[in-house]
Amino acid sequence: MTRTPTRSTSPPAATPALLTPRQAAARLGISYPALKHWILAGRIRTVKTPGGHHRVPIDALYAFLGPEPARKGAARISGRNQLSGTVVEVTLEGLLAKVVLAIGNQHVTAIITADAARELALKAGDTAVALIKATEVMIIRP
Repeated sequence: MTRTPTRSTSPPAATPALLTPRQAAARLGISYPALKHWILAGRIRTVKTPGGHHRVPIDALYAFLGPEPARKGAARISGRNQLSGTVVEVTLEGLLAKVVLAIGNQHVTAIITADAARELALKAGDTAVALIKATEVMIIRP
């Protein structure tokens, strides 16, 4: 008798509290041998299973990962021109949205897609970060 594969309807499992060294290495973006070296050198905390295998607690990775992304699912950004401010205005019109941030006594205006604005769920008073990406910067005298 052959069995047909069935799809699981259960929700995905929550992130485990302990990771294998390979899983931890992948999360840290380093090689498995490098992580094994860290484990043997005592650089990262582990827990041993009854079988003698190392497991890495998720909280042991925090010291190596840096701050959490601004929103869940976002990747860390290599751009350094980041200005944190307060949302002053969000205007949706057609396919585009105008977002105005107050940064100190200056305002920065960004035109983004309306879909992105809805996904970010920005409203006046929220904290947001303007990421400036430009190939040239010009300076003028006021």
